[in-house]
Amino acid sequence: MQKITFLIHCKDQKGIIAAVTNFILKVEGNITYIDQHVDIEQNVFFMRLECELTNPGIGIEAIKTDFSQTIATNFQMSWDLYNQEQKPKMALFVSKYDHCLFDILGRYSADELGVEIPVIISNHNDLRSIAERFDIPFHCVPFTKDNKEEGEKQQIALLKKYEINFIVLARYMQIITPGLISLYENKIINIHHSFLPAFPGAKPYHSAFKRGVKIIGATSHYVTEELDEGPIIEQDIARVSHIHSVDDFIMKGRDLERIVLARAIKLHAERKTMVYSNKTVVFS
Repeated sequence: MQKITFLIHCKDQKGIIAAVTNFILKVEGNITYIDQHVDIEQNVFFMRLECELTNPGIGIEAIKTDFSQTIATNFQMSWDLYNQEQKPKMALFVSKYDHCLFDILGRYSADELGVEIPVIISNHNDLRSIAERFDIPFHCVPFTKDNKEEGEKQQIALLKKYEINFIVLARYMQIITPGLISLYENKIINIHHSFLPAFPGAKPYHSAFKRGVKIIGATSHYVTEELDEGPIIEQDIARVSHIHSVDDFIMKGRDLERIVLARAIKLHAERKTMVYSNKTVVFS
């Protein structure tokens, strides 16, 4: 029995839920999950729906065509349909920090994330041995301000070769090029070692320590051309006080980075996020 997920957004109007659920009934689907949200200020409707297809004679491509020509057209929807049995292919971008990489690969080995990881790409060779330990192809693509164009070409060629659906920056310490961002719009996930929008930049824990904050945090967000300004997927915090040193901040922060990034990956892989007006709707 095939299982599919619909993600839908459009102008809020009467009859959307009835039309969609009646369509599922028509194609002999059984709804197992449905949730919706309306942005009152912008008058936008969002829906996430999961269902099981009980008639093997009605294929997913036929359902897509039918939905596009009827419901989606009538309500002027932006929508996607995903086959739950197909795990998305995720590329990892790393530099020299290994804490997020180890955590992701550990969860991946335990089949917690619902993804495939066909490749790890780095601008350094430092973490190659970790990739080899988990039997994942590792490619070093040098990337500096002097070779950005060539570096981008190599990255894109690798992503196409491995048929990558989305990218995770597991503490990758280079700015992603506009060309790559445009190819993977709302499909590049970053972990920022700060509770954004506070303390952006390269050393947020040091900035937070100097400011005397009582909480520190980590933020996972989609990458846009505006540095550290993309739609936020997941955040978390830890309490700190005057007794904690900068090293304590960093240790606590790295724990948060692992947890927050793993949650964001899982939310994206399970098609539970929708981006609109530089914000996200995250379904449970």
